[in-house]
Amino acid sequence: MEARLMKESRTIQTKLVLPPDTNHMNSIFGGKVLAYIDEIAGITAMKHARRQVVVTASIDSVDFLSSAHVGDVLELEANVTSTGRTSMEVYVRVKSKNLQTGEERLTTESFLTMVAMGDDGKPTPVAAVIPESEGEKRFFETAPARREHRKQRAKTPR
Repeated sequence: MEARLMKESRTIQTKLVLPPDTNHMNSIFGGKVLAYIDEIAGITAMKHARRQVVVTASIDSVDFLSSAHVGDVLELEANVTSTGRTSMEVYVRVKSKNLQTGEERLTTESFLTMVAMGDDGKPTPVAAVIPESEGEKRFFETAPARREHRKQRAKTPR
């Protein structure tokens, strides 16, 4: 299987924060943001794997760095940053933007692990990923440490 450029999986989505998406403080529900993150990570992984079915294996810690409010626009961007045999690490960044003031804030960052599924319902191999830009290379080079951290976290008794 031929490796694919990291930019081939890049996915961008824009969402408007609407009143039903928010709590009594008019800020977006964290669960709504998580759903958006999972959705874009899935699409990104599908593009890389060239498969219609991928599943979420894990979501690394999600830090809500700032809130988004009714009327704000959320800009989500995702890329496959590294791959295993059947898994893909996907980085998702969420920014909020107030269109009246032009203020932009980083809302959330997260890494997810997605697994490509074959027609038989079992994990199927995926192509390696090739970084090009300095930022892509940084994500790619730091991926083994994140993978090891996930393995250690999975071994920790709950």
